[in-house]
Amino acid sequence: MARLIITGMTAEPGDGAGDEVAGRLSLRGRADAVLINRDFARLWYGQAVSTLGDYVFDTTLVLWVATVLAPGRAWAPAAVSGVMLAVGASVLVVGPLAGVFVDRWDRKRVMLRTELVRAALTGLLAVLSFLPTSALPTGVWLAVIYALVFAVNAAGQFFSPARFAVLGEVVPGEADRARAAGVGQATTATASILGPPLAAPLLFTAGLQWALLLNALSYLFSWWSIRGVRTAGQGHAAGDEGQAARLWQEFAAGLRFFAGNRFLVALLGIAVIAQCGTGALNSLNVFFVTDNLHTSSRLFGFVATAFGVGAIGGSLVAGRVVKRIGARATTWGALLVTGLLVLAYARQTEFLAGVILLTGVALPVAMLNTAMTPLLLEATPQEYLGRMIAVFNPVNELASMLSVVAAGWLASSALRDFHARVAGLAVGSIDTIFSAAGCCVLLAGLYAAVALPRGGTAQPASEPEAAAVTAG
Repeated sequence: MARLIITGMTAEPGDGAGDEVAGRLSLRGRADAVLINRDFARLWYGQAVSTLGDYVFDTTLVLWVATVLAPGRAWAPAAVSGVMLAVGASVLVVGPLAGVFVDRWDRKRVMLRTELVRAALTGLLAVLSFLPTSALPTGVWLAVIYALVFAVNAAGQFFSPARFAVLGEVVPGEADRARAAGVGQATTATASILGPPLAAPLLFTAGLQWALLLNALSYLFSWWSIRGVRTAGQGHAAGDEGQAARLWQEFAAGLRFFAGNRFLVALLGIAVIAQCGTGALNSLNVFFVTDNLHTSSRLFGFVATAFGVGAIGGSLVAGRVVKRIGARATTWGALLVTGLLVLAYARQTEFLAGVILLTGVALPVAMLNTAMTPLLLEATPQEYLGRMIAVFNPVNELASMLSVVAAGWLASSALRDFHARVAGLAVGSIDTIFSAAGCCVLLAGLYAAVALPRGGTAQPASEPEAAAVTAG
């Protein structure tokens, strides 16, 4: 949940048509006010459909593994966790270096090719899913799913920085870029609301294969939309050995800078501690809904919808909160509130109460994401920003993966049949793990309150490091 998301966007002004009739000008003006220009609109069309397909895809796979492939099995939580681990592994393994290579290639071509790759991989899984589950051993099914999920998300590690760069080309000006970023975040939040509720009925009425085919078609639609985007076609051919060596030198300089910046290290420590808790919620929530909230898995999608609604609400008020109390106080305060709400969520036994509390959890999480962005930007010189993200996000993802592994192992083995009474309250395996997750988030909030300085966060790069950047 508590993940840092940094977006940036760009495009040329739209092509005006001064000789159009007044009514048509009015309609176009209203469209441009939201989608800025033709090229950004095409990118947005593709993003909207593809992101919706991704949420349907992710939710469908989790539900299929939990309820069809491994129903009632002791190792079902670990199997579901494996899907999350495949996603995280792609970020951890491919993410740190993907941006370096994208900077050397034509960005639009990278986007087009990765969309075709993702459509082909998803389509392959859709074809396989037409087989009855008994046609392949369960272990083979899981291996195929994990491998294809990893590959799809690995391609996404190239697509995302390429899209970021293309947006930077087609949307000029600070105001328009901020507006484009807002449109993108609102689109993702809306997809998180619409996608999961679509996944469950699609899976249980039409079947897994149709949900997968829908996602494959969404990638093809995105490919079609991107084809019409006008770019300068800038990029670099594969570099020689000297260029490659400079890339590695600059990457190493970024690692040294990060390690020497106490404020960045503190922010990363805060994020890692919090992620140790939130990873468990992401991987085991489907079992919490069915076992603790006593609700059919068909309603699982509405839990994700509740979080999306809360995230939108938190995003709307986050700017005002940060402006009023500052990014530092918002960071530790949001973490403390999130931890308390997760502890309350872990004790719920009714679906409606759980949904309301999870919506509440999303509010401070959205504020946390908003607050950490200016803190990271303040602590990082512009020339190190990309490499800072190349360290921050993979380490954060690794913490989430370890949390997923630990949660899946505890739920499947050590705490599989755990039941007890503590202070008169009945406790079980999943709610115990969620309570521990809430404590991790609380610990992150306490650490943030102590570790984040009240002023003067940024630390300039040392002269040798700056020289290394300049030489590259």
